[in-house]
Amino acid sequence: MSLTATFKHVSYLWDEAKAAALAEDEVGLLIYRSNLLGADLRLTNYGGGNTSCKTIEKDPITGKETEVMWVKGSGGDIGTLTKSGLAVVYVDRLRSLKNVYRGIKYEDEMVELFNHCIFDLSSKAPSIDTPLHVFLPFKHIDHLHPDAAIAIAASKDGKRITQEIFKGSIAWVEWQRPGFDLGLKLREILDTNPGIRGIMLGSHGLFTWGDTAYECYLNSLEIIEQCAQYIESFSYKQSAVFGGARVQSLSKEGRISQAVALAPILRGLCSSHTKMIGHFTDDNPVLEFVNSNDIYKLAPMGTSCPDHFLRTKISPLILQLNPGEDLSDAKSIKEKLVPQFESYRKMYGEYYNKWKRDNSPAMRDPNPVIILYPGVGLFAFAKDKSTARIATEFYINAINVMRGAEAISEYTSLHRQEAFDIEYWLLEEAKLQRLPKPKPLSGKIALITGSAGGIGKAIAKKFLQEGACVVINDNDTERLRKAFMQIQKTYGSDSSISVEMDVTKPERIFHAFQNTVLAFGGVDMVVNCAGLSISKPIEEHKAEDWDLLYDVLVKGQFLVTQCGVEIMRKQGFGGDVLNIVSKNALVSGPNNAGYGSAKAAQLHLSRLNAAELGNDKIRVNVVNPDAVIIDSKIWEGEWAEGRSKAYGVPVSDLPAFYAKRTLLNEIIQPEDVANACFAFVSGLLNKSTGNVLNVDGGVGNAFVR
Repeated sequence: MSLTATFKHVSYLWDEAKAAALAEDEVGLLIYRSNLLGADLRLTNYGGGNTSCKTIEKDPITGKETEVMWVKGSGGDIGTLTKSGLAVVYVDRLRSLKNVYRGIKYEDEMVELFNHCIFDLSSKAPSIDTPLHVFLPFKHIDHLHPDAAIAIAASKDGKRITQEIFKGSIAWVEWQRPGFDLGLKLREILDTNPGIRGIMLGSHGLFTWGDTAYECYLNSLEIIEQCAQYIESFSYKQSAVFGGARVQSLSKEGRISQAVALAPILRGLCSSHTKMIGHFTDDNPVLEFVNSNDIYKLAPMGTSCPDHFLRTKISPLILQLNPGEDLSDAKSIKEKLVPQFESYRKMYGEYYNKWKRDNSPAMRDPNPVIILYPGVGLFAFAKDKSTARIATEFYINAINVMRGAEAISEYTSLHRQEAFDIEYWLLEEAKLQRLPKPKPLSGKIALITGSAGGIGKAIAKKFLQEGACVVINDNDTERLRKAFMQIQKTYGSDSSISVEMDVTKPERIFHAFQNTVLAFGGVDMVVNCAGLSISKPIEEHKAEDWDLLYDVLVKGQFLVTQCGVEIMRKQGFGGDVLNIVSKNALVSGPNNAGYGSAKAAQLHLSRLNAAELGNDKIRVNVVNPDAVIIDSKIWEGEWAEGRSKAYGVPVSDLPAFYAKRTLLNEIIQPEDVANACFAFVSGLLNKSTGNVLNVDGGVGNAFVR
């Protein structure tokens, strides 16, 4: 039987050929092992855990061989770890810090001393977990947060269970904050228990090791598998997991419908301090927990592993809503939820005031991160999409821990003082203060129609660069696929989604906004950029040409705006509608009756919407470009030929022709229009609505006033 088949509860991913290619590279094997472990969320979550190896290197000062340790640096993630994410330290220097260590009250001052132990000055800063690795003599070490192991570590009698499973081959250490003192304790436990394979950290996780990268990897998997098998052996209790079901889940369609209706309201309530991005999941482990009888017992207890509640807050908010509640009246639902959010904020304030120290940082945002809706699923809200998604993953880990602990014993969480001291740890605060300032569009969500090419794609890229989440959409499937692949490659997978959308079809518009809300929680910016052009003399203009122009440009703009405004009103903090119109809305020209009049209608519709939506703090503004030819479908066919005929200029000469007729003699690029859009939504023009910004190089006839 292959090793892959021997593991049921963890993924055995080791590839002999890949490992053989790294045979002479211990650091390469460390990174390989780390990435494999990080690929299985049952073993550790994003940013959780750390791995290390020790090697002999030549000291750059003395030229003598010296032992150094390579360990995941501060803020890193083992699943995506590269060499640049490692801290590299002198082993003897770090161990010698015990000579100046003044005791557990002075833990934090040791972190500064780590800097005196750095071997590679260009490496990552050492994390607080570094001493936990350095005092253990093993060549390769894993510190993981596996669901199965933490379920045991967070059990009321976890120490006894650990002994029962491993018969002394895994030692136990009571909960203690990571730091220098815990590193010394791990060595002391090893010295008094020679031959052990690992150490279980109460409420926290697992330490395992090996003489080679592979031995370490295999040891970690085997121990975690044993933990999971032990929990599974109590399957007779699984029928009543979490005390059995209190409510039944809605159908998949029903859950999605409720989530779409509710998410913008929740986002508005969660954004009272900072604009938040959402994430929704209705995975089976979530539904099992939120539907259970024990949710009201377990959820308020909070999580056990520090990495969990650092991401999820001390406890979630459980919505007091029926699964099938009528959510069509957003105002009444919001009135019902406001007291629930006020109660949560009050609870969090009391938690802060009760457990704060004299030197604690100021209280942070008191809004919930995790929101549980029985019968429907879990919502998470955080500063950006990846943080919200990761918070969800961590809470699912916490659910798995609670399930396992309740199956074998009784779940216990960290004492509130310990939890507070982790959440408001001065070292954590210092890390937060070092983060770069948010970009202008951080926390904002944009849906941009026609964004697979030309102006729309340029706007999407600009907004992504400035921190927004963006919904890319187009009615051309292949064009959309190529554009989305390019955008995801450049900007990552969390900050954008793609949806095929035809702005002439209301059901496709609704579908696009439904996907937007499910992915991000709402919408802040709607950019109507989808368009087409038809240039014909009046006698050649057909009724179907006219209908198509008005359906796409005018009716499409109206329908998309209408759908976006409904979501913005639910959120309650305003928003932006940007309409990409044209110089032709103001300037008369030959062979342009349908297109020019439709553009004029777009422009006036924008004014009408601005007048109507001001009370909702929804700004409606217009960008008027002209002759943006690059990457535009408009210029691929009859439109270019029509303008060529109208002006008596070859198609190839049109860009130069348009530039020469402008006051600035400039060719207009898609990026120029994108910059104008950013000017409206960047925050500098929050008191401007009903405006027109020309991006045409200066066409006197198109001046608004």
